[in-house]
Amino acid sequence: MMVFSKHKLVFLSVPKTGTTAWQAALGPHASMIISDPPELKHAPIFRYNRFFRPALEKFIGEDLHVIAVMRAPIDWLGSWYRYRQRPFLSGRPTSTEGLSFDDFVQAYVQGDQPRHANVGSQSKFLEPQRNGTAATHLFRYENQGALTAYLEDRLGLRVETRRLNASPQEPLPLSSETEAILRRKYAPDFRLYDSITERGHYTAEPDASPVHSA
Repeated sequence: MMVFSKHKLVFLSVPKTGTTAWQAALGPHASMIISDPPELKHAPIFRYNRFFRPALEKFIGEDLHVIAVMRAPIDWLGSWYRYRQRPFLSGRPTSTEGLSFDDFVQAYVQGDQPRHANVGSQSKFLEPQRNGTAATHLFRYENQGALTAYLEDRLGLRVETRRLNASPQEPLPLSSETEAILRRKYAPDFRLYDSITERGHYTAEPDASPVHSA
C-alpha cells in the first residue's frame, strides 16, 4: 500500500496485480509505503478501513481517493498457480508442484480449500464496508495505460514501470466444466471485473457488497 498525502491518494496493493512494479516506480514520490509484513502491504479494504483510514483522514482529510488494480479472475488465479510452482516452495503445503492448473482451480472452488489453493478473492479484498469505505477507482491490470494516465494526471509526473517479480508464462488449460464452476462460485469476482470500464474509472456502491454463492 502506498499513500500520497499531498494528492490525497491511497494505492491499495491487491496481490498478483503488479504491485511490486508500481511501488518501485512510485515509491520515491510516496509519503508512506507499507511493504512488510504482507498482511499490511496487501491490506484489503476492511483492514484499510479499520487500521489506516481513521489516521489518514485525521491528518490528510476525508476526501481521499482510494485506488486499486484488479486482474481478470482466471488470469489472476493463473498468476497464483505459477508463483506457487516455483522451486523454493517445493515440498511445502502451499506448493502447486505436480498439479495441473485445472487441479488447482478445482481445489480453489472447494468449500474447504487446501493450503495451496487458499489465495482469497479479489472481490472480497475490495469489498465495500458498511460505513461506505470502498475503492473509489478500480483499474484493470490488463489496461495499464488507463492507470498510468490517471496517476500521471493525479500526481503530476511521468510514470514508467517495468515488470518485477513476474512468474514464467506458459499455457494454462482449464476445462469448460471447471471454468463453469469457478464462474458460478466466484461470480462476484467476474461481475466486479466486468464493471470496470475501459477508461478504468469505477465508483463503488457501498451497498453492493459481493457475496460468494455456494
